[in-house]
Amino acid sequence: MKRMMIQFTKMHGLGNDFMVIDNTRSDIQLTTEQIVNWSDRHFGVGFDQLLMVESSDSAKVDFRYIIYNADGSEVEQCGNGARCFARFVREKGLSTNNPIVVETHTGLITLTINPDNSVKIDMGAPHFSPNNIPLLLPEVQATYQIEGFEMGVVSMGNPHCVMIVDDVTNMEIESIALTIQASDLLPNQANIGFMQILNRSEIKLRVYERGAGETLACGSGACAAVVHGIEQGLLDSTVSAHLTGGDALISYQSGGSVFLSGPAEFVFEGQVKG
Repeated sequence: MKRMMIQFTKMHGLGNDFMVIDNTRSDIQLTTEQIVNWSDRHFGVGFDQLLMVESSDSAKVDFRYIIYNADGSEVEQCGNGARCFARFVREKGLSTNNPIVVETHTGLITLTINPDNSVKIDMGAPHFSPNNIPLLLPEVQATYQIEGFEMGVVSMGNPHCVMIVDDVTNMEIESIALTIQASDLLPNQANIGFMQILNRSEIKLRVYERGAGETLACGSGACAAVVHGIEQGLLDSTVSAHLTGGDALISYQSGGSVFLSGPAEFVFEGQVKG
């Protein structure tokens, strides 16, 4: 049987890079092996996550937003990917709506394309309840001890642990992140953020993601870090997060939604055999 050719677009948000596929006709079914092969940066397309644009059954929603990590595992949320998702559906003529409402596995998010083609995302409210993260502890705490490390734990639709450190630049974060991710307290693992607070409106952040390793940027991770800092009284309500790949702007009032703003860029178009 002849294999079909699948059209894709390579995009990035602050260096967090994506392979984006239009599957609104629901005629593309991917295997874990395909995703892993395409994610390879030497023999494939190369990406941190693969994003699928799918149709929604709900009249109130424009699209479904499906996300796969480089290891083929499906994940709940990706903020940098959501910005690329918004620009993709606009540039490909799939929608003229602005804002765009998309459905993820954990709820709805709203994407607004700004005049300069940056994108602002209403990420919804953060979740602190251990049941919603999930975190196998009985009650909400300001910080938790996991594998000997103190951290905040929050869900932005996907689980995040946030450690406050003195100097993130020269840290060896991989071994720490892998130790925390292996904890029995985190049944779905978590993205591990290492946050250095520069002042009340600026942070530096590195994130080691589930299924992808350290990425140049993590939008939901930046949101989680800022939320933790605000809830601890260490940050103001609007914060610039300096990530390895560039800067993102996060706004949050305790008890409300988190807003993430930043760029989304096209890199190239291509085809792969399905």
